[in-house]
Amino acid sequence: MKRAAILALGLMLGACATVPADRGVRLTQPTVQVPVAENQVLFWDDAARAERFRRMEDRFAGHEIAAAPRPRILPAGTPFDAATIAALDSYLATSNAAGIMVLQDGRVRYEKYGLGFAPEGRWTSFSVAKSFTSTLLGAAVNDGFIATLDDPVTRYLPGLAGTAYDGVSVEQLATMTSGVKWNEDYTDPASDVARMLLVPPVAGESQAITYARGLTREAPAGQKWVYKTLETNLLGDLVAAATGQNLATYAKKKIVDPAGFAGPMFWMTDLTGGNIGGCCLSLRLSDYARMGQFALEGGQPSVPAGWFDRAGAAQVDLGAGFGYGYQWWTYPGAMYGAQGIFGQSITIVPERRLVIAVVSSWPQATGKPLSDARRALVDRVVAASGR
Repeated sequence: MKRAAILALGLMLGACATVPADRGVRLTQPTVQVPVAENQVLFWDDAARAERFRRMEDRFAGHEIAAAPRPRILPAGTPFDAATIAALDSYLATSNAAGIMVLQDGRVRYEKYGLGFAPEGRWTSFSVAKSFTSTLLGAAVNDGFIATLDDPVTRYLPGLAGTAYDGVSVEQLATMTSGVKWNEDYTDPASDVARMLLVPPVAGESQAITYARGLTREAPAGQKWVYKTLETNLLGDLVAAATGQNLATYAKKKIVDPAGFAGPMFWMTDLTGGNIGGCCLSLRLSDYARMGQFALEGGQPSVPAGWFDRAGAAQVDLGAGFGYGYQWWTYPGAMYGAQGIFGQSITIVPERRLVIAVVSSWPQATGKPLSDARRALVDRVVAASGR
C-alpha cells in the first residue's frame, strides 16, 4: 500500500548489462524523455495516472520478462449472484478501478474493466511488488542461496557493515522490524521515501545501500515495526546478491513460469540498473490473479513447503486483526494480501480458496475511506463466495 514519491525516476539509465533474450529477460530503456519533475508519480493528475499507470515502461527503464511458455488457463466459474455482481460493478464504476478479477478454486467468477483498460493491457503495481520480492526471498531459501532467515543481512550485503543495519537479520528486514529510523510520509518531499531514489549512484553499490549509509537506529532490532520501502529494496538487493541474478531473471524462473503468467511482466530499475524490490512491476490483471493463486496453492516448487503459511501470517501484530508478515499484509478473517498505493491489491482468502485482484487509479495514494471501501467490497465477496 505504501510507496511513494517514487520516483523522480526519469533518468533511469541503468548500468547493468542486457540479459540474453533467450533467457526471456531483456533490459529496456524509456521511449519518452521528460523532465524529472514530470515523473514524480504522486503529483500526476487523474488523467495522467489513468494513462501512465498502464504504460510505465514508456517513461522508466526496466526489464521486460517474457510470458510463461505454458500460461495457466483460468476457466470460467459460476458467476456471483446478481446483488454481488451489482456491488462489484458499482465499486468498479465509483472507485476509479481499472479492473477487478475474482478467482475461486482457480476459476473466474468475476472479471470486468474500467478506465479504458482491457485484458491484455498491463497496470503498475507499486508496493504489490513487495510481495513478489518476498516470494523470491522464499525461493532463495529453497534453493540454498540463503541459509536461514536468522542470518545477518551483512552476510549477503557486506556494504551494510558499519551502518544502522549492522546486527539486523534477514527476517527482521523482511518484517520491517530493523529498528532503523525512517520517514515514509508521501506528502513530505523531504521524507526518506521521497529522497531515497534521488541519491547519486555510487560505483559498486545500489542506491538503497548508499541511502542506508545515512540512516540511524531508533530501536533495538526486532522491537519496533515501521513501514519502510527502503527495506524491501534492500531485501531485493540481498536476494540478487545471494543468487547472483537480478530480480527479473530470478522472477522469470521462480514466479512467472511456474505461476503461468499469460502476459509479459515489466520490472522497473533504479539508477544503478537493479530492479526496485519495493515497487514498480507491471502485469495484466489476470496475472496479478495468477500470482495470488500461486501463493494460495503454496508456490511450489519455487518456495519451501509452508512458506506462505509464514509469509502470509502476522509476524507483527498491528492490532484489530491486522498484521504484517514477510512483505504481505494480514487481515481479519484469516486473509492476507499485497497492497500498493493508488488502489492496487491482491487479496487471498485460503479458507474460501479465493483470490481478489484489483488495479486502480485512486484520486490519492492512500486513505482510510478508500481502504475501508475496498475492505467492505472484499468482505461482501467473501460472504458471497460460499453461495
